[in-house]
Amino acid sequence: MPLRTRQDWEKKEALSLAPYATKSRESLGRKYPEESHDFRPEFQRDRERIVHSTSFRSLEYKTQIPLNSTGDHVRTRLTHTIEVSSLSRSICRSLGLNEDLAEAIALARDLGHPPFGHPVEQTLDELMQDSGGFGRRRQSLRVVEQLEVKYPEFNGLNLTHEVRQGLDPAPRPGFHPSLESQVVDLADEIAHSCHDLEDALESGLIDATALLHIELWKETESTIRKNYARLDPERTRRYVARCLADLLVEDATRSSDALLTESRPASSADAQAFCRRLIAFTLPMRVKIQNLRTFLNENLYHHPGVRDINQRSCQVLQGLFEFYHLHPHLIADRAALRIKKEGVSRVVCDFLSSLTDRTALQHYARHVGTDGLLRELAPQKPNAEPHLQLI
Repeated sequence: MPLRTRQDWEKKEALSLAPYATKSRESLGRKYPEESHDFRPEFQRDRERIVHSTSFRSLEYKTQIPLNSTGDHVRTRLTHTIEVSSLSRSICRSLGLNEDLAEAIALARDLGHPPFGHPVEQTLDELMQDSGGFGRRRQSLRVVEQLEVKYPEFNGLNLTHEVRQGLDPAPRPGFHPSLESQVVDLADEIAHSCHDLEDALESGLIDATALLHIELWKETESTIRKNYARLDPERTRRYVARCLADLLVEDATRSSDALLTESRPASSADAQAFCRRLIAFTLPMRVKIQNLRTFLNENLYHHPGVRDINQRSCQVLQGLFEFYHLHPHLIADRAALRIKKEGVSRVVCDFLSSLTDRTALQHYARHVGTDGLLRELAPQKPNAEPHLQLI
């Protein structure tokens, strides 16, 4: 078999991808010019730079929801990211879009996620109100543009314009993100809806009987029971969660295909300039998903045990923010230069958002205290209730 070069892959893209897909050879390039690779197209290079970054490895020890360490199979921010990437590739493959671009965006979009889950984002945003605020997507962009330090010629990963655009939470007025980025948005929603629910059921925070009035769950379970009437409850629960994700992927794919066929964009640029997003669920499915999300918000994300741990986690981050604001020299030697340029608050925020759950607790124990707040967040003893451990 002949060696396949970058040009070969680019020719394959031109022949196999849809006209409105984002092609590697049409990339607007990188902020710092680099020679093209002999064998890898541009978005594939981006994907591999992301996977080999320190920030990506740190996602393994960042909480998805406050269930980390309740077992070896509970999702972390890393496994959530991989699942979003997998869903994105599946949808892109069916629609003729660029899988490499979607995968790179999916793998990078949570690089700026702070420890302890989503509530800490709000705490950091409040602490940073006088310094530009904090947002996970903006922080991820900051990570790949400035904070990763791997190359002698520049800071960041020097990713292509298209991947960085896919991370930007505020695209140009009048333009939507690329179709590949829109796919990632839907894949992320599917993963949150289905996989958070699955983890909540596995951990016992939600009982499956509470889902009987949720249309998506009820319809899926009813279909399964027609074929597997004697399936035991545990296997039924797991299979419903699996089929639910398949159902949402299929709806998103068929709906998006219909929208693309109707609008007929001639290029990726045409698709971005269209009056509405062209990657979307059907309206009936959107309503059902919203009902499920409302249920999760009320019964999982605001579950008393989850809420209490989230509140204590936010207190830990606030304590660390106040401490390092007074002692920024303890962060790292190279932080001094950035403090002069961007101020203490931004550098402290960058540092805290890079921590994992475990390292945040270690810093808190070292510098702030080992009081009851810290003990409540530490792993529980084997005979304690396992559901609400944080790390």
